Amino acid sequence: MSLPAQARAVIIGGGVIGCSLAYHLAKLGWTDVVLLERKQLTSGTTWHAAGLIAQLRATANMTRLAKYSQELYGRLEEETGIATGFRRVGSITAALTAERHEELRRSAAMARAFGVEIDEIDTGEIARKYPHLNTDGVLGGVYLPRDGQGDPANIALALAKGARQSGAVIAERTKATGVTADGDRITQVHWQAEDGTSGSIAAEHVVNCAGMWGREVGAMLGTDVPLQACEHFYIVSEPIQGLTQLPVLRVPDECAYYKEDAGKLMLGAFEPGAKPWALQGIPQDFEFDQLPEDFDHFEPILEKAVHRMPFLASAGIHTFFNGPESFTPDNAYYMGLCPGRANVWVAAGFNSIGIQSAGGAGMALAQWMNDGEKPFDLGDVDIARAQGFQTNRSYLAARVSETLGLLYADHFPYRQKETARGLRRSPFHDRLAQHGAVFGELAGWERANWFARPGQERRYRYSWGRQNWFDNAAAEHHAIRTGVAIYDMSSFGKLRVEGRDAEAFLNHVCGADLSVPVGRIVYTQFLNARGGIEADVTVTRLTETAYLVVTPAATRRADETWLRRHLGDFNAVITDVTAGEGVLAVMGPKARDLMQVVSPNDFSNASNPFGTAQRIEIGMGEARVHRVSYVGELGWEVYVGADMACHVFDTLWQAGQDFGLTLAGLHVMDTCRAEKAFRHFGHDITCEDHVLEAGLGFAVKTAKPEFIGRDAVLAKREAGLDKRLLQFLLTDAEPLLYHNEPVLRDGQIVGHLSSGAYGHTLGGAVGLGYVPCKGETADQLLSSSYEIDVAGTRVQARASLKPLYDPKSERVKV
Repeated sequence: MSLPAQARAVIIGGGVIGCSLAYHLAKLGWTDVVLLERKQLTSGTTWHAAGLIAQLRATANMTRLAKYSQELYGRLEEETGIATGFRRVGSITAALTAERHEELRRSAAMARAFGVEIDEIDTGEIARKYPHLNTDGVLGGVYLPRDGQGDPANIALALAKGARQSGAVIAERTKATGVTADGDRITQVHWQAEDGTSGSIAAEHVVNCAGMWGREVGAMLGTDVPLQACEHFYIVSEPIQGLTQLPVLRVPDECAYYKEDAGKLMLGAFEPGAKPWALQGIPQDFEFDQLPEDFDHFEPILEKAVHRMPFLASAGIHTFFNGPESFTPDNAYYMGLCPGRANVWVAAGFNSIGIQSAGGAGMALAQWMNDGEKPFDLGDVDIARAQGFQTNRSYLAARVSETLGLLYADHFPYRQKETARGLRRSPFHDRLAQHGAVFGELAGWERANWFARPGQERRYRYSWGRQNWFDNAAAEHHAIRTGVAIYDMSSFGKLRVEGRDAEAFLNHVCGADLSVPVGRIVYTQFLNARGGIEADVTVTRLTETAYLVVTPAATRRADETWLRRHLGDFNAVITDVTAGEGVLAVMGPKARDLMQVVSPNDFSNASNPFGTAQRIEIGMGEARVHRVSYVGELGWEVYVGADMACHVFDTLWQAGQDFGLTLAGLHVMDTCRAEKAFRHFGHDITCEDHVLEAGLGFAVKTAKPEFIGRDAVLAKREAGLDKRLLQFLLTDAEPLLYHNEPVLRDGQIVGHLSSGAYGHTLGGAVGLGYVPCKGETADQLLSSSYEIDVAGTRVQARASLKPLYDPKSERVKV
C-alpha cells in the first residue's frame, strides 16, 4: 500500500457519509483528499441500511439537505455508471390516534412552508394507495409523492467512484491508528494497512466519519463525539405473489415501517427500550457482520405487523436481520468543526437516517470546510452542542436505549427525555423539588420547568393541546406580570473573560461597545462576517480587566468555542465558571420591594438602574445582582456562590411570603419573553439571520472602528432589508403555536414561525417569524392581512414590529 505523504483532508471512515464528503470536497477542487477505511467501503452500517429517502425533516435547513440528497442520488448513476437504485415511490405515514393525526396535520402545514409536496389523505385514500393494508383503526395520514428509496451500498459506492474520478484517493483495509498533534491542530495521521504497510499523512484537515466508531475515533483525535451503537432489527419476507411497487409506509404508532423491494416486503422497527451494543468497544474484526437474532425482542412489533399487513401471516421470513447503528443523546447527528481543535471535523451519529442525510450532509460540510464558515444555519447538528460528559459509557447506554424509540414516538411539544436524568443539578434543586418543581432536562441540567400544586401529579401529560401544566404556567405567568416570582437560571452559561486585553478582545467579537464602566451590563451578539448571529449574550463588566459573558445553557460550549477560536493574540483568559454560582431571577412589579427587605443595599433607579450590576449583602451572605430581564418586568438576577445559594433561596422565600412570592418555571420565562418579542437564539436568531433583519440593530455599535461583521452591518444598512422579524398574535384565543407554522400574507405563504408560545397576558398564542420585505416600508409590511396555518386551519393574526406587550419597555425600567 502506498499513500500520499500529505493531503489537504484525511477522512476517516468509508461509509456513505465519508464517501459523500470525499465526493463533495473533490467537486470543490480538493483533489488531494485521502479517505481511510479500516475494512471495506460500506462494511459498518451503510450496507444494511433500509435505504428510505424522505424529504421532510423537522426544520427548514434539515429539509433542504434531505431534498438535496434526493436530487444527487437521482443523477449519480449517469455520472458514475453505478446504479443507485433510487426510485421516487412516495411515502405514506398513517395515524392510529387523534394525537398522531394532529402531529401529521401540523407536519403537513410545516411541509407547505418548506416547499415540500405533501397531501393530507383520509383512510380510504391510504387503502387505495396501499391495498394490502388493514386500515382498522387508521384515522388518516399524509402522502409525500416525491419521497423515495434506494440501494444504500451502491449509493455509497457511486459517491466513492465520483470522488475518485475527481482525484480523491480511497484506501480500503487501511486503518487510522493514531495522530500527531501540535497545539490545537492535528498535523499527522498515522495509518496501517492489512498488507502490513504503514505510514503517516501530513494533513491540513482531519474528518471523523467513522460512524459507530465515531466516539473512539473522536477520542483518538482529542474530541468529544457522544454516540453509541444499538441493535436495529428488520425482517424481509419471502417473495409475495402479486406484490408490486408500493410507497414506503410508516405506522409510527406501531413502531413500524414497510418497504417493498423486488416483490418482497421489509418490516423494520424503532422500538421503545432499544438494546445498546458493544458498550466495551466494537470487535476489531467487525465487517459486514450481523448480530444474534433476538426474536423475543422483535415479536411485539411483528405481532402488530401481522395484524396490520395480513399477508405477512402466510409469507415466509427470508431474512431476520439484526445490525448495529449509531445513535446520539438527542437524536440529531453531529457535523462541523470540533471544539478544542482547529482542524478536526466530524460527520457521524446519523440515528438511522444516514442514507437520506448523506448527500446533503456531505455537501454542507464540504462547503463549510472550503469557506471556513457554515453555508447556512446548521445549529441543529453542530457538534459544538455536544457536552463532554455525554461520552460517558453509562450515560450513553441509558440515553440511547430511549432515543432510538423516540424516532417513531409522538413528537409532542415540550417532550422530555426520561433516561440518563439527574446528572447536573443547580444548588437550588432540592429546595425547588420540595416545593413541587417538575423538572425538564437540557444539556444534562435538571431545570424546574413548572410547579405542581399540592396533590397534583408531578409529571408531564403530553398532547398537542393544552397540557396538564397549562393552568400552572398561567398562574406563574400572572405572578411575574402582577406580583413577584423567582425562577432558577443557574444552568445558563457563565464565561469569565479576563486579562489585559479583555476589553479589546470583546470589542472585536461583540457587536456592541464593551468600553463601559465597571458594573455595566451590555446586551450584545457575536456576529459572523455576514452579519449573522453566532451567539446572543449579556456581558457584564466586573472589573477593569474582567467580564462575565452569560449565555443560554444549550449554547454555552458553542459560545465558549467561538470565543476561543477568535482569541488570537489578545492577552485574555476564558474560564467556564457556570457551576460556581447559582442564579435566581427575582421578577415582577414587587421585585424591588422584596429585594429591599432582604438586603440593606440600594435598589433604586438612581443607584442600580436597568443594565447595571452591584455587589450586595443578602440575608447573612453576599451576592451580585444584575438588573436585567428576559421576561419584560422589573427584576434582578441574583448571582450567589454555590456555597451560599441555599441560604439566599431561604432568605428570599421566607421574606417573600409577605409579597405573595411565587415559584416559577422556565416554561413561563418563555411565555413572557414571547409576549415581549424577545428573541430566542437557535429559533428566532441564527447564524444566517442578519442582525439588522432580526431587529437587533440597536445592539450593534458601528462607531467602533473594528469588529467581526461590521462591514456586513454597514452594507445591509446601505442596501436595505430583505426580510424582517415580526411578532404575531392570534385573534382566536384557542389555538396553540409552537414553531414552523406557515405564515400567510394576503393569502400566500411567505414564511414560517421561528418560535411560538402562549401569551397569557395578551390572551392568545404568540409567534415570531420572518417575512420578506425587500423595497417595502414598515407601514406597507404591516398593512397586509396575516394568517397562521395551524394544522391546516388558517387563523387570523395581528402582526407587529414592536413588542405587543409594553412596547416602550417602561415596566423593566420603573
